[in-house]
Amino acid sequence: MVEDQIVDGTLGEDERAPSTNELAAFSRINPATAAKGVNLLVDKGVLYKQRGIGMFVAPGARDRVLAERREVFADRFVAPLLEEARKLGLPPDDVARLIRERASRTPH
Repeated sequence: MVEDQIVDGTLGEDERAPSTNELAAFSRINPATAAKGVNLLVDKGVLYKQRGIGMFVAPGARDRVLAERREVFADRFVAPLLEEARKLGLPPDDVARLIRERASRTPH
């Protein structure tokens, strides 16, 4: 949820992020679970702690989140797509053409 807010611009750099308790209450999860999630974001350099004040969005967080999500997208979707295309004998240019054709028929 926090990463989504960073990506869509709801949370900007150096803005205060929701606290662990706020996240736990909103998501109806255990505060310890919310704390683990927040700590993962700190470890990834997406959030930083200001002692006694709270968590804040780190400079460059949006770029880091987008880069990670692109990599995950490539692993989960593009790699299997290319593997299936290889099995079908479709070269990458044909795959790209198919994607462009489908994209033009799909509203954005």
